[in-house]
Formats: sequence, structure tokens, C-alpha cells
Amino acid sequence: MDPKDNQSPQGETARILVEFLEVAITSIVYLKGLYPSGAFERRRYLNLVVHRARHPQLRNYIHMSVSGLQPFIEKGLIERVAVVFFDTENVPLERFIFKLSVNQSYGSKVEDADLEFSLRSFLIKLSVSQPLTSALSQDCRWEIVAYFQMLPQANMGSTAALWIPTDTKQWQQPPLISPIKSMSSEPLNVQLYLEHPSLSKMTNSKVQHL
Repeated sequence: MDPKDNQSPQGETARILVEFLEVAITSIVYLKGLYPSGAFERRRYLNLVVHRARHPQLRNYIHMSVSGLQPFIEKGLIERVAVVFFDTENVPLERFIFKLSVNQSYGSKVEDADLEFSLRSFLIKLSVSQPLTSALSQDCRWEIVAYFQMLPQANMGSTAALWIPTDTKQWQQPPLISPIKSMSSEPLNVQLYLEHPSLSKMTNSKVQHL
């Protein structure tokens, strides 16, 4: 028996979504051009040509970050996953936001092919989203940030300890938002959009990062 047959609809959805997020986040980092093109290799995913990080440290950071979110996504505890780019003073310059919603009451079988086909369209959109983004200097940094509905507890598993609170500077005024792609299905809804600051003033907000 396929182990996937024993998964709940939410568990199967989280598994597919985590695989997608790993590819999508790598695509975003590649798109921003912070690393030489040789730092990535071409692979196929969902019948699309995508990029995979060659450097073990970069590849493992992305993989461990998103795979560590799987149990929390399954339980509906993750509101958003963001790729945030900062300047040298640790001020956010740009945020790619994945807004997630997994229906916890959905009880039917998840059709993998349908879900993957919907997520595939996000990668197509990302590949042509360069005009929406800002040019960044080579000395900026980036990180993966997860917005939890509640702080991870130790009894949620070993991955909970990997996520720690951080005082991340946020924009005081509402950001400028550029929609990239959205999908609405059962049991998963996803919105992908880009945020830029409308003003330079900042305030502090508690989020989680790895």
C-alpha cells in the first residue's frame, strides 16, 4: 500500500504544498539574481524546467525551512510564508508572500494531479514576474519567514524548536501590493503576491524565522 493512502487530506495537501514551496522559493531566489547563475542547476518539476540550488548550504536552508513547516501547515497553523529581502541595515526591501489556507474540515480524497496542476501555474507566473520586482544590491540578504497563528510549542515535535521569535522590522504604513497568482480549491487556497514599502518608517512586529 502506498504510504500516501494513509494520509489525511490535510497531510497529503501539506506534503504537496511543501514540495511546491521548496521549488517556488528557489525560483524566487534565482529570479532576484543575488547568486551567480552557476549556483543553480536546471531540473524538471511538474513538467516545467525549474532551478535547484547547487550549493549544499543554500539548498539545505530552503529544504529544511519548508519541510519543517509541514506539520504546522497540515494543522492549519501557518498563515503566510514569506521570502524577505533586506538591505544592509536589516530593513525589508521586498517580500514575496505565500498566503495559505488549508480547510481542516475537508474529508474527501485529495486529487494530487489537480492540486499539482494548480500549483504549477504559480511557477509559470513567477518566471515572468521580474518586471514587478525591485533591483537589489548584491550586499543585501534574505530569509524565509513564517507567520504562525500561534507560537510553536515544544510538544508539536522536534521541528518546533527550529523556529524562534524574532524582532523583524515591518513597514508602518500599508505596503504596495502586486498580486502574482491565486488559487481557490479544496482543501487548499493559496495567494502569492509581492510587497514593497510605501514609506520608509518602520515598526517592530513579532514573527517567526528559521
